[in-house]
Amino acid sequence: MPAVTGKLAAASLALALIAASASTASAQKKYDTGATDTEIKIGNIMPYSGPASAYGVIGKTEEAYFRKINAEGGINGRKINFISYDDGYSPPKTVEQARKLVESDEVLLIFNSLGTPPNTAIQKYMNSKKVPQLFVATGATKWNDPKDFPWTTGWQPNYQSESIIYAKYILKNNPNAKIAVLYQNDDYGKDYLKGFKDGLGAKAASMIVMEESYEVSEPTIDSHIVKLKATGADVFFNITTPKFAAQAIKKNAEIGWKPLHFLNNVSAQIGSVIKPAGFENAQGIISSIYLKDPTDPQWKDDPAIKAWNEFLDKYYPDANRADFNVMYAYIVSQGLVQVLKACGDNLTRENIMKQAAGIKDFEPVGLLPGVKVNTSPTDFAPLSQLQLMRLKGESWERFGDIINADVSG
Repeated sequence: MPAVTGKLAAASLALALIAASASTASAQKKYDTGATDTEIKIGNIMPYSGPASAYGVIGKTEEAYFRKINAEGGINGRKINFISYDDGYSPPKTVEQARKLVESDEVLLIFNSLGTPPNTAIQKYMNSKKVPQLFVATGATKWNDPKDFPWTTGWQPNYQSESIIYAKYILKNNPNAKIAVLYQNDDYGKDYLKGFKDGLGAKAASMIVMEESYEVSEPTIDSHIVKLKATGADVFFNITTPKFAAQAIKKNAEIGWKPLHFLNNVSAQIGSVIKPAGFENAQGIISSIYLKDPTDPQWKDDPAIKAWNEFLDKYYPDANRADFNVMYAYIVSQGLVQVLKACGDNLTRENIMKQAAGIKDFEPVGLLPGVKVNTSPTDFAPLSQLQLMRLKGESWERFGDIINADVSG
């Protein structure tokens, strides 16, 4: 009898230990809506249609990249379920799609949704719901506001920083310039314009001879270009998205206006802007960059570009490899994977934001040498370095040093 009692006690103890270890294991795993032992549900909103549809390739590249990650075993054993919707670059539609992703699809976060007006339309909603609006695909300065919007972060160098660099270049090399500015009449365009004026400082009022805005709904900006030429300006700052950037370059050539032309880097695309506008019409345009241009012969034998080409060969063979947006998407996707890996088994929305605000010297494959991703709880801007470049022949030629484009700097 005592022997049986001893066996029962031992069995009970063993069961208790198993239960305790199981509960410890489950206690170590923390999930919010959208994450399980096997899946991480990621939402995304892109303009696959409409006036900014050239950017749709970003969503397609991201989908391909996450297929690659899943094929390699996922993130800490979990597969990414990437749900991407079209908003046509229309803010009311963005709101509709964000609600669908958060409330119906129950995603863990929304990643890299595109455009300043669309992201502005959902920023308060995302923050009220405490759902990460992570690495938005827009360089508006306002995404770096951890105090008021702790659930939103940007990714690329911000627009004000970029335009300050152009302004400083003009002040140094063309101090008597007469500048004409074309900008999209929304937060995106106004953010660039503010940075540009801040960069010119006291000389902004005398140097800028015309600020001309256009609406994203306009079919063509030809009439605006004609007006700007009539000012006699010898410097042109072109703050436009790809469709309108190509129109501006082409129209400049048609009417024989040849100012020193600065093009914001969101439209510095060989494939979707320069080539359709005509290489001969774009010579000498100045822009800026923080990632490797895969069409540049200098990177022909670069391991990063080889890895990028292998990825596209296998997962997105139809991609236009001359389009910077493809490389951009490849790099930002690595940023998301880095954050999710750092989360381990604590896939709560709060921990995602904590990890996103604690990135140190991360170098995704595809960034220019010397450019690194850094964030902190008080600085939500992952990238803040740029290098100037000038179009020569059929490719961009970088010049000068890597510049820290931090607004506060």
